[in-house]
Amino acid sequence: MEATRRWTMVTAIAPVAWGTTYFVTHAYLPAGNPLYGAVLRALPAGLLLLGVRRELPRGSWWWKSLVLGALNMGAFFALVYVAAQLLPTSTASTIMATSPVVMMAIAWALLAERPSPAHLVGAAVGIAGICLMLLTGAASADPLGVLASVAAMGMSSLGYILAKRWSHASDLLASTSWQLIAGGLLLLPFAVMVEGAPPSLDAPAVLGFGYVTVVATALAFAAWFAGLRHLPAATVGLVGLLNPVTGVLLGTLVAGESLTARQVCGLLLVLAGILIGRRVRRAPRIRVTAAAVTVPGPAPEAGHRHE
Repeated sequence: MEATRRWTMVTAIAPVAWGTTYFVTHAYLPAGNPLYGAVLRALPAGLLLLGVRRELPRGSWWWKSLVLGALNMGAFFALVYVAAQLLPTSTASTIMATSPVVMMAIAWALLAERPSPAHLVGAAVGIAGICLMLLTGAASADPLGVLASVAAMGMSSLGYILAKRWSHASDLLASTSWQLIAGGLLLLPFAVMVEGAPPSLDAPAVLGFGYVTVVATALAFAAWFAGLRHLPAATVGLVGLLNPVTGVLLGTLVAGESLTARQVCGLLLVLAGILIGRRVRRAPRIRVTAAAVTVPGPAPEAGHRHE
C-alpha cells in the first residue's frame, strides 16, 4: 500500500508538469512554430537523459524506440499543437481526458490487465469532473481539430501501453531518452519542410524552453514511465487527469481570477475519481482452524519410553 502511494505521487509529477506547459507556451514560447516547438522540446530532453545514462539501444530497441518515439512524442506533440490551434483549450483537454478509458481498454487487450470496477467508476467520475470544470457549452468544435485531438489521445494511449509492455528489461532513463530522441529526429525534417528556418529565441523563450525541456519533458516522462512500470495502466491513466486540473489552477492563479463554483465542483470530482480508482492491494486473509493449530511440546528424549 505504501509503495502504491509512493509511485502514485511519482507518477503525478508528469501530469502536473505537463499542465504547466499551457501557461509557459502561451507566455514565453514563439507562436506559429508548432513543429519546431515539439523538436526543441523532445530532442534536447532526450539528449539530456542520454547524457545521464549513456546507454545506446540494442537489438529490437532500435525499432521499438522509433515506434514509441512516434506515438508518444513525435506525432503526439505535432497533433496536440494542431488541436491547440483549431480547438478551444477546454474542448481539447476534455477529449484528452478520455485517455484513461482508452488506456484501460488497450491494457486489457495487450497486457491482460482487466480494469477493476473501482477503475471504471473512478474514470467516469473523473471525466465528469473534467467536463464540469472545462466545458461551458459555448465552445465551437472544429472537426479537424477534434480529429487531431482524438488521434493524439489514441496514439499516446497505445504508445504508453506498448512502453509498459516493452520496457521492463531496459533501463528507465535510457529507454525514455531513446523515445525522446527518436521522436525529435522524426519531427525535424517535417519542421524544416513546413516551417523553414528555426525561430529566433529571445532570453524568455530560451528560459521557457529550458523549463519545458528539463521539467515538463525529461523529468515528466521519466516519472510517467516509472509509474507505468510499477502501477496498473488504469491507475496511471487516472492520475493523468491532474494535467487539465493543473492548467486550470495555474491559469486562475496567474490571471488573478477566482474559481467558479462549477469549476470547484469539477475539480473535486476529478480528485475523487483519482482516489476511487487507486487500486490498493490488501493482504489475503488467512483462515485459522482448530485442526491447523498445533502446540509444540518438548521433543522426546532418545531412548525414553512414553507410557
